[in-house]
Amino acid sequence: MTILHSLILGIIEGLTEFLPVSSTGHLILVSQLFQPTHTDFLKSFEIIIQLGAIASVVSLYWRMFLNWESLKKIIVAFIPTGIVGLFLYKIVKTYLIGNVTIVLWSLFLGGIFLIVFEKWRRLKATNRAVSPTNIKSITYRQAVIIGLCQSVAIIPGVSRSAATIVGGLALGLERRVIVEFSFLLAVPTMLAATGLDLVKNAGVFSNAQFGLLATGFMTAFIVAILAIKYFLRFVQNHTFIPFGIYRILVALLFSI
Repeated sequence: MTILHSLILGIIEGLTEFLPVSSTGHLILVSQLFQPTHTDFLKSFEIIIQLGAIASVVSLYWRMFLNWESLKKIIVAFIPTGIVGLFLYKIVKTYLIGNVTIVLWSLFLGGIFLIVFEKWRRLKATNRAVSPTNIKSITYRQAVIIGLCQSVAIIPGVSRSAATIVGGLALGLERRVIVEFSFLLAVPTMLAATGLDLVKNAGVFSNAQFGLLATGFMTAFIVAILAIKYFLRFVQNHTFIPFGIYRILVALLFSI
């Protein structure tokens, strides 16, 4: 793996972390082009680099983390994922991360699901109840359900963003509210995932590998700030059907 590879993967991570297309899935597929053998370092890189994108959320939404009402909802939503991730870490790292077949099926089926879900939601629009208009209005019950949805995203290709956003929309949350909540929920989730991986593997990283991680981190951070601002504008007037179509096309392209 070279600095150029780290830069490219950092750009991909920054662009895709908060879109419902699976940043991990994209990192795995593109990494496969650079390095057919998925080494332990590359698996760790694909987990740790996401911290760069998460840092962009903190820089843009740090005031939200100082609001106790919002913070409590984030913590409650994180608990299910934290429990699942802790117990299944070894299985995910050994058998799922780097598994191209699982990624392709997850992207493909997830794309179909996004399209069907948006069509269904449009049909139900006339009967929709009044939904929370800000993150503080999200109930603890809704936070737990969103957290459970997020835990499904330990499967590469599912997309943490897609799982949480779809879960929130199904509960009746406004599109912008659940998108922003998904941004915030990513912070403890990825901090936990990165911290766990560093604790288990940091001792075997070389200085050069730490340099690659730093390069990917900074690139993902800068690109993610731009991606977040674009995504918030996009969701105001668009559904996620284009992302569903995109997921299907990517799955088919890499299956050839």
